[in-house]
Amino acid sequence: MTSTAHERETPPHFGLIFAGLMLTMLLSSLDQTIVSTALPTIVGELNGVQHMAWVTTAYILAATISMPVYGRLGDLIGRKTLFLAGISIFLIGSTVAGLAQDMAMLIIGRGIQGLGGGGLMIISQAIIADLVPPRQRAKYMAPIGAVFGLSAVAGPLLGGWFTDSIGWRWAFWINLPTGLAALAVCAVVLRLPRKAAQVSFDYLGFALMAIAVTCTVLVADWGGTEYAWTSATLLITAAAGVLAWVLFFVVQAKVKEPLIPLRLFRSRIFNMATLIGMVVIGVGMFAVVGYLPTYLQMVYGVSATESGLLLIPMVVGIMSTAIPSGNLMSRTGRYKIFPIIGTVLVGVSAALLSTLDVESAIALVCVYVAILGAGMGLMFQTLVLAVQNDFPSSDVGTATSANNFFREIGATLGTAAVGAIFTHRLTDQLASRLDASASATVGDTDSLTPAIVHGLPSQVQDAIIQAYQHALTPVFLYLLPLFAGGLILALFLPEKELAATNTAGSSAEETPIPVH
Repeated sequence: MTSTAHERETPPHFGLIFAGLMLTMLLSSLDQTIVSTALPTIVGELNGVQHMAWVTTAYILAATISMPVYGRLGDLIGRKTLFLAGISIFLIGSTVAGLAQDMAMLIIGRGIQGLGGGGLMIISQAIIADLVPPRQRAKYMAPIGAVFGLSAVAGPLLGGWFTDSIGWRWAFWINLPTGLAALAVCAVVLRLPRKAAQVSFDYLGFALMAIAVTCTVLVADWGGTEYAWTSATLLITAAAGVLAWVLFFVVQAKVKEPLIPLRLFRSRIFNMATLIGMVVIGVGMFAVVGYLPTYLQMVYGVSATESGLLLIPMVVGIMSTAIPSGNLMSRTGRYKIFPIIGTVLVGVSAALLSTLDVESAIALVCVYVAILGAGMGLMFQTLVLAVQNDFPSSDVGTATSANNFFREIGATLGTAAVGAIFTHRLTDQLASRLDASASATVGDTDSLTPAIVHGLPSQVQDAIIQAYQHALTPVFLYLLPLFAGGLILALFLPEKELAATNTAGSSAEETPIPVH
């Protein structure tokens, strides 16, 4: 490819812009997981163990709620100002969290971070869509997909390192210099079309969506832990969530500028890609990342840091397929084969993980996780790119945000479902394997930690390790019908050749939007 051709594909200073976008996406995705290993220390210092879950939930909840808002407003009023505002909000939240003297202040800071972080994840992808035609966009979207996998592994590792060395507050302080650098770069070199200065905003839809998402996340977080699945509190919360979802979509059909326009659902590509993302990525990756480290610590006796390092093969797998597939899509304009192969690889990985036992070599676990990563690398941004390619530039942010929004909902519900099955099976396994004497030795099984388990008498220790192994590995097998459904969806995913230019989309960008 000649330099002249390359200049036509990307705007001036695109390398700097892309680096800034990648950095902001890494920061926002890292902050979903960076506090996980630091939480025991944080709640100890701030005396808030009863509010521990909210440190993570506040961020995810705020980020999920804000995604459709950023996507829709970006299409209506332009993305640059929103993107810079998102970075600023994220940095304010990081400062509040870093200065927290109690749990309330920390949770508020995490919520503010999420309000900014949700925008960074969405607008970064939409900006690339503004600047690069779909055909060439594929090779730039691939590294962004890898960022999500990297952050899932690197977040807990960084959080643990900060906590053990310079202090947990640096999990938040680190965002300031890197975020300010990205803010400066994008403020100076990013050039995007200006749009309407004022539009009508769907306040009622936003309120209903916030209630629906909050109820969904609370049911997922509380079910089987804080409250029994059949408790009145949980059932009322679930019912309120269902009602809010129904009313939200009723409102979206009636307002002039809906947050998630129902016309998106007329696209088979959007529907199929979003469902695949919810089922395969939302459940598949997060089930493994969420529960495999616990399995490694309990069964193999590795430390929390080591269990995180053992997930690095997943990142290697993601990179090994994401970048080559992105280059292939850029050359051919075709993408359908990649979600099909990716879904098969994820299913194969789940089947292999279900065969693990206490005698399995740890290297075997790494190989299986690498296969999972290879499958994810073929899907992460391929599905987003397929969605973006099916919409004009005037809707690309809305479509991108809706796709990511539903994937987050899928991840939340999928992780909760896997957790509920695992917890139920573990309770049964421990009850059947520990006799009265062993139960007295162990004490409260809800308080078991890897350190406690590996300090118990060998016979009791073996029983608990067997319980964990038999509780978790069959769950991966239970996921196979779900992945089979994802494969069927991938086979029926329509393929629309990736456009070589942004010409049609650009004209849509420039169309004036009525001011209300």
